[in-house]
Amino acid sequence: MFDFSGEFIDLVASFQISSVVDILIVGGALYWLLLLLRGTAAMSVLRGAAVLLVVAFLLARIFDLVVLNWLLRNALTGLVLAVVIIFQSDIRRALEKLGRTGVWGLASNRRIEPHVLELIISSVLKLARDNVGALVVLERDTGLADVIEVGISVNARVGGELLETLFFPGTPMHDGAVVIQRGRILAAGCTLPLSSRVMASRFGTRHRAGLGLTETTDAVVLITSEERGEISLAANGRLVSPVNERQLRVQLETLFEVDLQETDPPEPRSINSDLSEAL
Repeated sequence: MFDFSGEFIDLVASFQISSVVDILIVGGALYWLLLLLRGTAAMSVLRGAAVLLVVAFLLARIFDLVVLNWLLRNALTGLVLAVVIIFQSDIRRALEKLGRTGVWGLASNRRIEPHVLELIISSVLKLARDNVGALVVLERDTGLADVIEVGISVNARVGGELLETLFFPGTPMHDGAVVIQRGRILAAGCTLPLSSRVMASRFGTRHRAGLGLTETTDAVVLITSEERGEISLAANGRLVSPVNERQLRVQLETLFEVDLQETDPPEPRSINSDLSEAL
């Protein structure tokens, strides 16, 4: 049988200041990793694997199981490779977030002016009421050049009538996504990567595309359903559906760190002025 008390005494005797530093670094790295994975499917898989490994380790040490001990000692390299393969999308998102915000999570400039968000919210609400399908991408810290390149350049200031026109059924760009950076519509008719997740049957290609983009970038995607007239919001690899006007405002306030309650709506802009800027 395994002698816990003897090994514990040896461990305490060999404890040094460098051991404290070592524990703090490893503990901090694990805590940061768990924060990044919190709320994702990877977290559930990781939790199950951790429980299985802890039980196997305890059984092997308590009952001195030679074969199981050998497997646990020699399977470390394989386990690391398996984790990288299984969680490759989550690891990529975590590294991308580290590159955007740094180790201490300092956010870079992701602001959209409150009056621009008000215009976007009003347009999305109207599109939903009219049962018009739409896919509105709001860029934050991660650049979306690869998405913009496959679309049609617009480069006009955000305007309600312009957004509604771009998604009007029958227009050449109505099936694609519109990409907005700060206060400008950069491109329309853009193709987004589809999510590979299993989704409810009520969600169509627009929802899968909106969710797919947020799995690989920090963009926020607003989706309107032409069948049900519902609004959905995708961000950080998650889809919230349906959302009402109040929920939409709260989510956007949080994601873009603005206060929409104290803003005055801008003067209305005509479709002619929006289109003239795009030309």
